[in-house]
Amino acid sequence: MTINPIWGHITGVLIALMMVSFIGIWIWAWRKYHKPTFNRMAHLPMEDEPETDVRNGENHP
Repeated sequence: MTINPIWGHITGVLIALMMVSFIGIWIWAWRKYHKPTFNRMAHLPMEDEPETDVRNGENHP
């Protein structure tokens, strides 16, 4: 049984679209605009003080 040659082209186009999407997301994530947000998120696990719930003054771990 032979496979229609169009499937090779469709597969190639899909792979190219996935590569372009991956590179686009990678470029978006590495923009200088996002650095402060990522730095803040990177330091979250090291914060020792529990957050205080402003509504009722309870501390949450």
